Amino acid sequence: MNPVALTRHLIDIESTTGHEGAAADFLAHHLEEIGYVVERMPVEGERFNVFARPANIEQPALVFSTHIDTVPPFLLSSEDADNIYGRGSCDAKGIIAAQVAACEQLRESGKSVGLLFVVGEERDSLGAAVANKNPRGSKFLVNGEPTDNRIALASKGALRTEVTAHGRMAHSAYPELGESAIDKLLDALQALRAMPLPHNPDIGSSTMNIGIIEGGRATNVVPDFAKAQLLYRLVAPSAPLRESITAAVGSLAEVAFVLDIPYMRFVTVPGIPTMTASFTTDIPQLSAWGKPVLLGPGSILVAHTDREFLSKAELMQAIELYVQIGNFLLT
Repeated sequence: MNPVALTRHLIDIESTTGHEGAAADFLAHHLEEIGYVVERMPVEGERFNVFARPANIEQPALVFSTHIDTVPPFLLSSEDADNIYGRGSCDAKGIIAAQVAACEQLRESGKSVGLLFVVGEERDSLGAAVANKNPRGSKFLVNGEPTDNRIALASKGALRTEVTAHGRMAHSAYPELGESAIDKLLDALQALRAMPLPHNPDIGSSTMNIGIIEGGRATNVVPDFAKAQLLYRLVAPSAPLRESITAAVGSLAEVAFVLDIPYMRFVTVPGIPTMTASFTTDIPQLSAWGKPVLLGPGSILVAHTDREFLSKAELMQAIELYVQIGNFLLT
């Protein structure tokens, strides 16, 4: 199956997070049919990762990896002369097709390569976490996400933070009898917005987004509860930032750090243009699979949108780049 046809076939199998079983089953059968030894790595219920290796290689030195799942809604494929359209076209079913094709070329030239396709990346990286408990001895992990076929120098980390303020209810006609949790939360958020964020001269600056604010009972009640959910994108270790956040909020509210994905630096290959990924990947959860490389066709700017697409030219170029990376790392 050529890479365009394989991409479209994968797009047309629904695999939104939690429902990857059919797509994983198709991939496992397809890889078996073209001569790989395939392991279905149980994850949760009927969900499983797919690990494939050549029959004569017990422990591939280099493993290509990306994720099977997509964000909703399920969108069927279409194509024109230049592009493939549909959910997962660039994130990441086209990448699966490119990695399979590149692995085939490298396998034929005698290189020690394998494939790892995981579930759950779009939600909690559960498939990657399971795979990390079952490494196969690889020295390098070439992960695929849409990077416009540029090799990533690094990916920003993510620190998800909850700020919760408590107060005392009272009738709004007598606010002096209460204590407004919303006022406290607003003061805490203002302190956080004014706080300088870490900067990395090679990568850029950390960023902060206030994504959700909730609280209060009614317009005529002084609120006793308010909460905000924030997401910081990191360009440095999180520990100093966590301390700064806690200090800035002080006694105004409680701070909880509910997700901490580290900032990562990656292996690069001479001759391939570079970029920095502002998004997170499965790579932090796959540390046992070798030194990481990050590259893939397509733009992250159209991933997760109703206009998601992948250029056919980029798809074919990605195959060449994956082969180039494999040959460089396995020399």
